[in-house]
Amino acid sequence: MEQQKHSGIGIASFILSLFGPACFLLLVIAASALEASTPGGLDENSTAAGILGVLLIAVLIISIVSFFLGVGALLQTDRKKVFSVLGLVFSAGGFFLEILLLLLGLVAS
Repeated sequence: MEQQKHSGIGIASFILSLFGPACFLLLVIAASALEASTPGGLDENSTAAGILGVLLIAVLIISIVSFFLGVGALLQTDRKKVFSVLGLVFSAGGFFLEILLLLLGLVAS
């Protein structure tokens, strides 16, 4: 009997599912530092705010891509499912946490 290999797509999903929330956390820290260091707070129309906004959206897209890679890896019949399930769970959890923090930021402002 041949031993099943791990799915490459599942491994990619797992890595991206860890990468997305870590980048989100770094972006939130960077935005907080810019807000604290700028007299009067960070201007919404500044270039830095625009770049942070685009990067936050990119991180959300990474979480979505990670989720669908996990789903795709689950559909492979001849591969192990460990990394695909982990990628699926972590990406869904990270995505909802990111959305929750963004909504909290909107409500607080």
